[in-house]
Amino acid sequence: MIIDCAHYKDGRRHGTGQVPLEEAAALRAEGGFVWLGLFEPDGEELAQVRQLFGLHELAVEDALTSHRRPKMASYQEDLRLVILRTAHYDDADEQVDFGEISVFFAPTFVITVRQGLASETHKARDLLAAGSSAVLWAILDEVVDDYAPVVAGLERDVDEIEATVFSGAVASTERIYSLRGEATGFYRAVHPLVAIVDTVERTTTDPKLRPYLSDVYNRLLFVEEEVADQRDLLRTVLEANMAVTSVEQTRITLRQNSSIGQLTVLATIFLPLTFLTGFFGQNFGWLVDHTASFAAFLIYGIGGLAVALALLFSWLRHRMAREDFSAAIGQATGPSNAR
Repeated sequence: MIIDCAHYKDGRRHGTGQVPLEEAAALRAEGGFVWLGLFEPDGEELAQVRQLFGLHELAVEDALTSHRRPKMASYQEDLRLVILRTAHYDDADEQVDFGEISVFFAPTFVITVRQGLASETHKARDLLAAGSSAVLWAILDEVVDDYAPVVAGLERDVDEIEATVFSGAVASTERIYSLRGEATGFYRAVHPLVAIVDTVERTTTDPKLRPYLSDVYNRLLFVEEEVADQRDLLRTVLEANMAVTSVEQTRITLRQNSSIGQLTVLATIFLPLTFLTGFFGQNFGWLVDHTASFAAFLIYGIGGLAVALALLFSWLRHRMAREDFSAAIGQATGPSNAR
């Protein structure tokens, strides 16, 4: 779909309406340049533009392909293709949404192809100066400006997770992984663009544009450094969160072990009593005949329980003594074995 098509000369737009494609291609011979803006065009529409403006078929194919990184390529001597990745941060979903702007840049025309989410390039028209180089600068300026809210949005969420983890609480590992993935994707959109802007600045033929391109380059460097720091910080936070998670799991294990130990002690104490109760509850004739008096009950019942507890205590004490002895032997022979 054609968003706008206009002819610019001496820094001003000629006419008020949209210029037909055939007329725009012919107006290039009158000086100035043509700016054609397309939004998600189909193959047939781009084929018509390619025929009228003499675009290389590989350049058109490249503009229709989705890219994970920005790029700049020269398919003809006076034609360059610059592909930019636009970004917007969805704070609710903690997700960076990307779009693309492909810019066919030549002395007599500029063709922009927007795919998906893109910067509002109509604002760039208000900043337009003489020459097609200014269009590329204006688009770069808009795209880099839109990176700043993304950096700020990521920074808020990273700071929130960092505060949670370093306060000793456990954060969602899935959330940390997700944010690090978003930061990495954004870094892929920013990092290659640094070299592209630097090349555009060095090769521009208009000295008046160099300070403005330098300003875009410096702001882009700041964004790149911020995103790189966020990635490193998220990696550190992830490692710290894993450590906090490990400590929390250790605490849970210790509490479980303590509960199991207490239950074991209770079970051990009641084990002899349970055995005696079961034994005397069998109603054997001999037991019935010999427990007719209270004294016999005390001897067989309480006495039997006392004997069982005494044997259990002796066995546990003997076992602990053997473990202490083995530990002492290990400490005594350890240094000699090491030597």
